[in-house]
Amino acid sequence: MTNSVISPLPGARAGRDPARAIKRGPRSMTPEAVAATQRERLYDALVHTVAEKGYASARVSDICTAAGVTRPAFYALFAGKEDAFLDTYRHGTSLLLRFMDDAYAGAGDWRTGARAALKVLLDVLAGVPAFATMAIVEIDAAGPLARRERTELLGRFARFFAEAPEVPEGLVDTVVGGVYSTIYGHVSAGRVAELPGLAPMLGYFMMAPFVGRESAAAELTVRPAGERVVPPCAASDTGEVFH
Repeated sequence: MTNSVISPLPGARAGRDPARAIKRGPRSMTPEAVAATQRERLYDALVHTVAEKGYASARVSDICTAAGVTRPAFYALFAGKEDAFLDTYRHGTSLLLRFMDDAYAGAGDWRTGARAALKVLLDVLAGVPAFATMAIVEIDAAGPLARRERTELLGRFARFFAEAPEVPEGLVDTVVGGVYSTIYGHVSAGRVAELPGLAPMLGYFMMAPFVGRESAAAELTVRPAGERVVPPCAASDTGEVFH
């Protein structure tokens, strides 16, 4: 994975990224393109604002300011803060799952694939810490619909064990929950940068129920192949007027 792969993840860029400025005056962009650009800017702005202030304290006006987007433009795209949060969460997690799916599909067997998918998960979250905070910690404050979205997302991680040896019903969910709980603990404690270092231990935890402890112990000495994902530098806020 490279910077070009991670760049679309909400929070990887500043809301007022100059590359997405919509200047005043005649423009060649269609209304649909303008709306799409504003949505992207609001995704990034929401992630950074919620990560900084917390969901409960983040106001629509804060998100609009961080995005350089007007309140009317915000409400043309979202019903309110909760709707914007849910849309951002769905968009970001769908991208994350796609990155993981690509890593899994490129492996020769399920164990290598599951290890590769785990590496992507840890690297991406570490590379975009604001998204990790928003999507893993602040989702608890975003209401029952958001928590339902999280439950549905965790259920989708079972795809990475579909080709694994058969285990008792419910055990895959337990494994996924344990991995998520460990990640949550690090993110909530402000230790997002340490996530990639969890790969050997989490790899062992993931594999032991399927291959046994002796075979899974090999995960503790495996160094995942491939470069670590590093997010692009966020663009600075230039103060330019956007709308």
